[in-house]
Amino acid sequence: MSEAVAKPLRIGVLGAARITERALIDPARAAGHRLVAVAARDRSRAEAFAAGHGVERVVNSYADLLADPEVEVVYNPLANGLHGPWNLAALAAGKHVLSEKPSASNAEEAAEVREAAAKAGTVFMEAFHYLFHPVTRRLHEIVESGEIGELRAVETLVAIPAPPDADPRWSLALAGGAVMDLGCYSLHAVRMLAPWAGGAPRLVSARGGERAGAPGVDEWLDAELEFPNGATGSARCHMAYDELEMSCRIIGTEGEVSAPNFVLPQLDDRVVVRTARGERTERLGTRSSYTYQLEAFAARVRGGAPLPLGPKDAVATMTLIDACYRAAGFEPRPRTVVGG
Repeated sequence: MSEAVAKPLRIGVLGAARITERALIDPARAAGHRLVAVAARDRSRAEAFAAGHGVERVVNSYADLLADPEVEVVYNPLANGLHGPWNLAALAAGKHVLSEKPSASNAEEAAEVREAAAKAGTVFMEAFHYLFHPVTRRLHEIVESGEIGELRAVETLVAIPAPPDADPRWSLALAGGAVMDLGCYSLHAVRMLAPWAGGAPRLVSARGGERAGAPGVDEWLDAELEFPNGATGSARCHMAYDELEMSCRIIGTEGEVSAPNFVLPQLDDRVVVRTARGERTERLGTRSSYTYQLEAFAARVRGGAPLPLGPKDAVATMTLIDACYRAAGFEPRPRTVVGG
């Protein structure tokens, strides 16, 4: 019996977001964790969510969920602008927090989350689930092995068809925009190659386009980066694309390795390697990246196992996002002020 099943996490869910089913509910059920409580601004939505997903009870408010002594882990899938305030509140309540990305609206707020996590002494993790899947682990193993030679370039694109105009991802007040929703993945994947490129990349330039009817909100953004060893990075995102594309291509002096869908590898688990010796395709399995993520998070909470992500990494990501916005002629996302 695994440690997670022997002592299941007691999880509380903020809101009734659509992503929660695949990002938390299914993995929690698979591992035997408890879904203790859910709160939503509309209690009827919370009741329907609880009934449909086996959550033990509904509480009246987010604040009530944070005050619930039986809740030890808070999952925060709220709109982007509500990540920071409720992450801070959950940490102040002494909870472990698994937050959808990004952790806050801007780097200043992300730094406050980092400090709050240090003060609380609990586990805080930004849900970059892709990093836990064997597809991404294999990409890094191949770079580490030297099979494709020295790292020279990485190209990432994370793009989806446009959400409806009323979707909160188009709301500046709720910290919306293509970089916040999608580009955080493309930038993060570039950043994670720092060990093989002499250190963290710096932003060279960025350009983007504004969403019609949504002043200050980016519909797309392309960022160019450079690593200390001279390798380059291209991190692109688009939230009104013709199709879903979430690709990563890593180019070395002796070949290249790519993943057609590194963000959702359960939809396409291929890793393709091309060198002078030929081309091969490896398949790494369609088990959900979210399941791997929750297993790693639980192992940290229960046994102190190391994580590749934490509050410090979240600040580095938000600092780069803010820099991209400024370089492309946008302002970093404003903080969202919420009531109790």
